[in-house]
Amino acid sequence: MDAIDKYLPHLIELRQRILRCLLAYIIVLVPLIIFSSELYSAIAQPILKTLPMGGMLIATEVVTPFTAPIKLALFTTTIILIPYMLYHLWAFVRPGLYASEKKTIFPVLLISTTLFYLGMAFAHFIVCPLALSFFMQIAPKGVTVMTDMTHYLDFVLVLYFAFGVSFQVPIITFLLIRVGITSVDTLKKHRPYIIVGAFVIGMILTPPDVISQCLLAIPLLALFESGLLLAKWLQPSKVILIKD
Repeated sequence: MDAIDKYLPHLIELRQRILRCLLAYIIVLVPLIIFSSELYSAIAQPILKTLPMGGMLIATEVVTPFTAPIKLALFTTTIILIPYMLYHLWAFVRPGLYASEKKTIFPVLLISTTLFYLGMAFAHFIVCPLALSFFMQIAPKGVTVMTDMTHYLDFVLVLYFAFGVSFQVPIITFLLIRVGITSVDTLKKHRPYIIVGAFVIGMILTPPDVISQCLLAIPLLALFESGLLLAKWLQPSKVILIKD
Protein backbone atom coordinates (compact mmCIF):
# COMPACT_ATOMS: atom_id res chain seq x y z
CA MET A 1 0.00 0.00 0.00
CA ASP A 2 2.88 2.36 0.73
CA ALA A 3 4.15 2.01 -2.84
CA ILE A 4 0.65 2.66 -4.23
CA ASP A 5 0.21 5.71 -2.02
CA LYS A 6 3.62 6.96 -3.12
CA TYR A 7 2.99 6.76 -6.87
CA LEU A 8 -0.77 7.35 -7.00
CA PRO A 9 -0.54 11.18 -6.97
CA HIS A 10 1.93 11.03 -9.87
CA LEU A 11 -0.35 8.72 -11.86
CA ILE A 12 -3.31 11.02 -11.24
CA GLU A 13 -1.29 14.02 -12.38
CA LEU A 14 -0.10 12.14 -15.47
CA ARG A 15 -3.69 11.19 -16.31
CA GLN A 16 -4.83 14.80 -15.96
CA ARG A 17 -2.07 16.09 -18.21
CA ILE A 18 -2.79 13.46 -20.87
CA LEU A 19 -6.48 14.38 -20.80
CA ARG A 20 -5.60 18.07 -21.19
CA CYS A 21 -3.46 17.26 -24.21
CA LEU A 22 -6.26 15.18 -25.75
CA LEU A 23 -8.76 17.98 -25.14
CA ALA A 24 -6.40 20.52 -26.71
CA TYR A 25 -5.91 18.16 -29.65
CA ILE A 26 -9.66 18.00 -30.26
CA ILE A 27 -10.07 21.77 -29.89
CA VAL A 28 -7.37 22.44 -32.49
CA LEU A 29 -8.34 19.56 -34.79
CA VAL A 30 -12.01 20.46 -35.24
CA PRO A 31 -11.49 23.84 -36.97
CA LEU A 32 -8.62 22.42 -39.00
CA ILE A 33 -10.90 19.66 -40.28
CA ILE A 34 -13.56 22.23 -41.15
CA PHE A 35 -11.02 24.19 -43.18
CA SER A 36 -9.01 21.14 -44.30
CA SER A 37 -9.61 21.82 -48.00
CA GLU A 38 -8.22 25.34 -47.67
CA LEU A 39 -5.31 23.94 -45.64
CA TYR A 40 -4.50 21.46 -48.39
CA SER A 41 -4.71 24.20 -51.02
CA ALA A 42 -2.13 26.18 -49.06
CA ILE A 43 0.24 23.22 -48.76
CA ALA A 44 -0.19 22.48 -52.48
CA GLN A 45 1.01 25.90 -53.62
CA PRO A 46 4.65 24.82 -54.20
CA ILE A 47 3.65 22.16 -56.74
CA LEU A 48 0.84 24.20 -58.30
CA LYS A 49 3.35 26.96 -59.06
CA THR A 50 5.81 24.56 -60.69
CA LEU A 51 3.45 22.33 -62.68
CA PRO A 52 3.89 22.78 -66.44
CA MET A 53 1.04 23.74 -68.73
CA GLY A 54 -1.60 21.03 -68.55
CA GLY A 55 -0.25 19.55 -65.32
CA MET A 56 -2.56 19.08 -62.35
CA LEU A 57 -3.12 17.37 -59.04
CA ILE A 58 -5.50 14.44 -59.32
CA ALA A 59 -7.34 12.02 -57.02
CA THR A 60 -6.95 8.38 -58.04
CA GLU A 61 -9.37 7.08 -55.41
CA VAL A 62 -12.96 8.09 -54.67
CA VAL A 63 -12.22 8.92 -51.02
CA THR A 64 -8.91 10.70 -51.66
CA PRO A 65 -10.37 14.25 -51.76
CA PHE A 66 -11.67 13.56 -48.25
CA THR A 67 -8.87 11.51 -46.68
CA ALA A 68 -5.90 13.59 -47.88
CA PRO A 69 -7.06 16.89 -46.28
CA ILE A 70 -8.05 15.04 -43.10
CA LYS A 71 -4.60 13.45 -42.92
CA LEU A 72 -3.05 16.90 -43.32
CA ALA A 73 -5.30 18.28 -40.57
CA LEU A 74 -4.17 15.52 -38.19
CA PHE A 75 -0.51 16.16 -39.00
CA THR A 76 -0.89 19.93 -38.62
CA THR A 77 -2.67 19.56 -35.28
CA THR A 78 0.17 17.43 -33.96
CA ILE A 79 2.79 19.92 -35.12
CA ILE A 80 0.91 22.88 -33.63
CA LEU A 81 0.57 21.16 -30.25
CA ILE A 82 4.21 20.11 -29.90
CA PRO A 83 5.05 23.04 -27.55
CA TYR A 84 1.92 22.41 -25.46
CA MET A 85 2.64 18.70 -25.08
CA LEU A 86 6.29 19.36 -24.29
CA TYR A 87 5.19 21.85 -21.63
CA HIS A 88 3.08 19.20 -19.88
CA LEU A 89 5.92 16.70 -20.15
CA TRP A 90 8.28 19.27 -18.64
CA ALA A 91 5.82 20.18 -15.87
CA PHE A 92 5.39 16.50 -14.99
CA VAL A 93 9.10 15.59 -14.72
CA ARG A 94 10.34 18.96 -13.40
CA PRO A 95 9.82 18.25 -9.65
CA GLY A 96 12.11 15.21 -9.85
CA LEU A 97 14.98 16.99 -11.57
CA TYR A 98 18.10 18.50 -10.06
CA ALA A 99 18.60 22.25 -10.27
CA SER A 100 21.37 21.88 -12.85
CA GLU A 101 19.16 19.59 -14.96
CA LYS A 102 16.32 22.10 -14.91
CA LYS A 103 18.64 24.83 -16.16
CA THR A 104 19.74 22.62 -19.04
CA ILE A 105 16.59 20.77 -20.13
CA PHE A 106 14.23 23.74 -20.42
CA PRO A 107 16.37 25.78 -22.86
CA VAL A 108 17.15 22.57 -24.79
CA LEU A 109 13.42 21.88 -25.24
CA LEU A 110 12.78 25.48 -26.25
CA ILE A 111 15.61 25.61 -28.79
CA SER A 112 14.79 22.14 -30.13
CA THR A 113 11.15 23.08 -30.79
CA THR A 114 12.16 26.32 -32.49
CA LEU A 115 14.68 24.51 -34.69
CA PHE A 116 12.08 21.92 -35.67
CA TYR A 117 9.71 24.64 -36.87
CA LEU A 118 12.54 26.42 -38.68
CA GLY A 119 13.47 23.17 -40.43
CA MET A 120 9.91 22.70 -41.63
CA ALA A 121 9.72 26.29 -42.85
CA PHE A 122 13.04 25.88 -44.65
CA ALA A 123 11.72 22.75 -46.38
CA HIS A 124 8.45 24.42 -47.40
CA PHE A 125 9.76 27.74 -48.69
CA ILE A 126 13.16 26.73 -50.11
CA VAL A 127 13.75 23.01 -50.54
CA CYS A 128 10.30 21.93 -51.68
CA PRO A 129 9.99 24.47 -54.54
CA LEU A 130 13.51 23.65 -55.75
CA ALA A 131 12.94 19.90 -55.61
CA LEU A 132 9.59 20.11 -57.38
CA SER A 133 10.99 22.44 -60.03
CA PHE A 134 13.79 19.97 -60.70
CA PHE A 135 11.42 17.02 -61.03
CA MET A 136 9.15 18.95 -63.39
CA GLN A 137 12.07 19.99 -65.59
CA ILE A 138 13.34 16.45 -66.09
CA ALA A 139 9.94 15.15 -67.22
CA PRO A 140 10.33 13.81 -70.80
CA LYS A 141 8.72 15.74 -73.60
CA GLY A 142 5.17 14.68 -74.28
CA VAL A 143 4.63 13.58 -70.67
CA THR A 144 1.87 15.41 -68.80
CA VAL A 145 2.59 15.57 -65.08
CA MET A 146 -0.48 14.60 -63.04
CA THR A 147 0.43 13.92 -59.42
CA ASP A 148 -1.91 12.14 -57.05
CA MET A 149 -2.81 14.45 -54.17
CA THR A 150 -2.11 11.74 -51.57
CA HIS A 151 1.33 10.96 -53.01
CA TYR A 152 2.17 14.67 -53.06
CA LEU A 153 1.04 15.06 -49.46
CA ASP A 154 3.17 12.10 -48.36
CA PHE A 155 6.15 13.61 -50.19
CA VAL A 156 5.92 17.02 -48.52
CA LEU A 157 5.15 15.65 -45.05
CA VAL A 158 8.19 13.38 -45.16
CA LEU A 159 10.26 16.31 -46.41
CA TYR A 160 9.00 18.60 -43.62
CA PHE A 161 9.64 16.00 -40.95
CA ALA A 162 13.08 15.12 -42.33
CA PHE A 163 14.22 18.74 -42.28
CA GLY A 164 12.65 19.34 -38.88
CA VAL A 165 14.71 16.45 -37.52
CA SER A 166 17.82 17.52 -39.45
CA PHE A 167 17.65 20.92 -37.78
CA GLN A 168 18.14 19.18 -34.43
CA VAL A 169 21.87 18.95 -35.18
CA PRO A 170 22.82 21.66 -32.64
CA ILE A 171 20.84 19.92 -29.89
CA ILE A 172 22.29 16.50 -30.74
CA THR A 173 25.79 17.97 -30.80
CA PHE A 174 25.25 19.67 -27.45
CA LEU A 175 23.80 16.55 -25.80
CA LEU A 176 26.65 14.34 -27.04
CA ILE A 177 29.09 16.74 -25.44
CA ARG A 178 26.99 17.24 -22.34
CA VAL A 179 26.76 13.54 -21.45
CA GLY A 180 30.45 13.00 -22.13
CA ILE A 181 30.22 10.84 -25.26
CA THR A 182 32.45 13.29 -27.10
CA SER A 183 33.97 16.74 -26.61
CA VAL A 184 34.20 20.04 -28.43
CA ASP A 185 37.87 19.44 -29.25
CA THR A 186 37.16 15.95 -30.62
CA LEU A 187 34.40 17.23 -32.89
CA LYS A 188 36.63 20.03 -34.11
CA LYS A 189 39.32 17.51 -35.02
CA HIS A 190 36.78 15.50 -37.02
CA ARG A 191 35.30 18.57 -38.73
CA PRO A 192 36.51 17.49 -42.24
CA TYR A 193 34.58 14.21 -41.94
CA ILE A 194 31.52 16.07 -40.68
CA ILE A 195 31.67 18.42 -43.67
CA VAL A 196 31.75 15.44 -46.03
CA GLY A 197 28.89 13.83 -44.12
CA ALA A 198 26.78 16.98 -44.42
CA PHE A 199 27.18 17.00 -48.20
CA VAL A 200 26.41 13.27 -48.36
CA ILE A 201 23.18 13.92 -46.45
CA GLY A 202 22.45 16.79 -48.82
CA MET A 203 23.01 14.48 -51.78
CA ILE A 204 20.62 11.87 -50.37
CA LEU A 205 17.79 14.16 -49.26
CA THR A 206 17.77 16.60 -52.17
CA PRO A 207 17.57 16.38 -55.97
CA PRO A 208 20.90 15.53 -57.66
CA ASP A 209 22.06 19.07 -58.34
CA VAL A 210 24.78 21.06 -56.60
CA ILE A 211 22.57 23.99 -55.60
CA SER A 212 20.03 21.86 -53.72
CA GLN A 213 22.75 19.85 -52.00
CA CYS A 214 24.44 23.03 -50.81
CA LEU A 215 21.12 24.44 -49.58
CA LEU A 216 20.93 21.55 -47.12
CA ALA A 217 24.62 20.92 -46.42
CA ILE A 218 25.53 24.52 -45.59
CA PRO A 219 22.72 24.99 -43.03
CA LEU A 220 23.62 21.64 -41.48
CA LEU A 221 27.23 22.76 -41.06
CA ALA A 222 26.10 26.08 -39.62
CA LEU A 223 23.83 24.22 -37.20
CA PHE A 224 26.70 21.93 -36.22
CA GLU A 225 28.89 24.92 -35.40
CA SER A 226 25.97 26.39 -33.45
CA GLY A 227 25.85 23.18 -31.43
CA LEU A 228 29.51 23.55 -30.53
CA LEU A 229 28.93 27.13 -29.40
CA LEU A 230 25.85 26.05 -27.43
CA ALA A 231 27.85 23.34 -25.66
CA LYS A 232 30.59 25.82 -24.74
CA TRP A 233 28.04 28.30 -23.44
CA LEU A 234 25.77 25.98 -21.44
CA GLN A 235 28.21 23.37 -20.21
CA PRO A 236 29.55 24.39 -16.81
CA SER A 237 33.08 23.60 -15.79
CA LYS A 238 31.78 21.72 -12.78
CA VAL A 239 28.34 20.16 -12.39
CA ILE A 240 26.82 20.46 -8.93
CA LEU A 241 23.70 18.37 -8.29
CA ILE A 242 21.48 20.21 -5.83
CA LYS A 243 17.82 19.42 -5.44
CA ASP A 244 15.36 22.24 -4.92
